[in-house]
Amino acid sequence: MKKVLFVSWQAGMGHITRDVAIVKELHRQNPQIEVSWIAHPLACKLLRTEGETILPETDLGADYNQAVPQITIDFRLDLMKYLSFAGKAWAHNADVFGQIVKKHTFDLVIGDESYEIVRAMLEGRLQLRCRMVMIEDLIGVQAMSHNPLEMFGAYMRNRRLANRPVRLASSVTNFFVGELEDVPDRPFGFRLPNRRDIASKYYKMLGYVVRFDPAEFADKAKIKTTLGYGKQPLLVCATGGLCAGKELLELCGKAYSILKRDIPDFRMVAVCGELFGTKPPVLPPGVELHNFIPDIYKHYAACDLAVVVGGGTTTVELTALRKPFIFFPLENQLDQQVYIADRLARQGAGIKMRFFETTPESLADVIKKNIGKEVSWLPIDTGGAKRAAKLINQMLTGSS
Repeated sequence: MKKVLFVSWQAGMGHITRDVAIVKELHRQNPQIEVSWIAHPLACKLLRTEGETILPETDLGADYNQAVPQITIDFRLDLMKYLSFAGKAWAHNADVFGQIVKKHTFDLVIGDESYEIVRAMLEGRLQLRCRMVMIEDLIGVQAMSHNPLEMFGAYMRNRRLANRPVRLASSVTNFFVGELEDVPDRPFGFRLPNRRDIASKYYKMLGYVVRFDPAEFADKAKIKTTLGYGKQPLLVCATGGLCAGKELLELCGKAYSILKRDIPDFRMVAVCGELFGTKPPVLPPGVELHNFIPDIYKHYAACDLAVVVGGGTTTVELTALRKPFIFFPLENQLDQQVYIADRLARQGAGIKMRFFETTPESLADVIKKNIGKEVSWLPIDTGGAKRAAKLINQMLTGSS
């Protein structure tokens, strides 16, 4: 029996859903692997429904989700506030992780963007007795404004990111969720190496991690019936697992009121994530509001169009399901504005819109033109979970 610790502290449900997909495939390939988890509270909700083992020490960790209401205001990310919060939370969680690996013995540690752990390792504050797998979906950062402090901070972080795979090559294996073309073909910064070159040399490319077989959800009418929807046009508007994007749901609600004039049987389902004490979105009568749907991809499969915040996992699932969708990247959110938007443009998937340039009338018009529309992009590689599980199993068993 091989023992694995999976760390999934990152905010957002996209991380934990792909992590669970990898572990499910790992169990299928090798039942003799025992996985324990430490994760944020919202992720633990999903882990419990999946019957996964959560270590009691997970309650000691700082929950990055708690910072979301303070750092995402009016559909805009405040990077400086995030960095202020993250520094303290990262240090705390690195200490918690250190206590766990001293108390328990593991054959492998897997971290989903566990930057707090690898940073502690680089600084000599943490030593692992086993190998670690680091899962990422972006390589390198960049300032999203002309603020000198933000630009300097991004450069200094890129220096660490460029050197990290080299310095930790003997103890950390790097996985990238996506394809090599998703990594920007440009330097980390002045006199720093090329990002795609580093990815090619030090990262194992997984393709995209999807928690379902898209072929099983090709029959929209059948899925609608299974979920209790009728034949009327269905719009799903979702923010992901966080409260970021509440304003987008309210914008969709106003567009819904306009669309109902021309399409009386039009139906809208809104999913707002965890609100953490903030007020729920104000929506017109007739809109169904949920804050957590574990298998939301089934509702994406049933819908005729989706409007979403531009998160990585959400847009990958919609692309794999070949659903028409509109996505709004959070302002100043690096991965959504650059990595995800560029990937979708390369694939020809989705319609990108900006929140501050969109009125209820213009959104209603785009929805009306695209709802139920057949898509034209090519299928994407959705075998990332199987590929990751195979690599992890090989590391644990010593096979090649």
